[in-house]
Amino acid sequence: MPEEAAQFETHLDEIRRELVTQAWRVLGICEDAFEAFFAADATAAAGVIERDDEVDRVDVAIEKDSVSLLQAAARIAHDVPSDQIRELLVVVKANNEFERIADLAVDIAAKAQDRAGIDVPETFRVMANSVLGIVRDTCSALEKRDSALAKLILRSEDTVCGFKDALLREAENDIAGGSMSVDCGFLLHEIASRCETISDHATNVAEQILYAVTGVIFRHADEGWIEIKGDEKS
Repeated sequence: MPEEAAQFETHLDEIRRELVTQAWRVLGICEDAFEAFFAADATAAAGVIERDDEVDRVDVAIEKDSVSLLQAAARIAHDVPSDQIRELLVVVKANNEFERIADLAVDIAAKAQDRAGIDVPETFRVMANSVLGIVRDTCSALEKRDSALAKLILRSEDTVCGFKDALLREAENDIAGGSMSVDCGFLLHEIASRCETISDHATNVAEQILYAVTGVIFRHADEGWIEIKGDEKS
């Protein structure tokens, strides 16, 4: 292998490892954000919010390193296998998805003070745990390049959407029946929406994992997940 190509591969592996570390970092923020929210712990929430600075710093660093490596790829394009170029493009996209997940977790943590005095139904903990499970699986699939697990993540998206719709219908009925306040209803709607969006971002990462590993592009359609096109498997 030519020296420049070997350097490209080494640098790509380093960036990918940094992304995996970032993914687990974001999962930790998500876990602590939900804990702070359900405990109505403003102090813990403030700690979660502070940790977002590190996520933002790493996000920018990965972006810059990726651009630098793409510039190197332009100089040695004939020596860089297509699967490595694909991998780098996936790193850039997944990096952005994890940064957005962290932002949403911070939003949830920031609602901890609003949570004080409001009785949140236990079913919302179940939804939160489901979303955390998806993010956790996404981190594992990314680290292990596990296409089978990535496909399972894709199938979980509709479950989260259905879960959110059912919980919000229940909340609406409780408000109408007088057993839940309007303030609680609004708060739960915000949290449920953020949960759904977190799962959307995790699903986007799962799509990218599948693309990196198999070269196949997966997209969601009315009939379910479809393969739009593919290239040679790595």
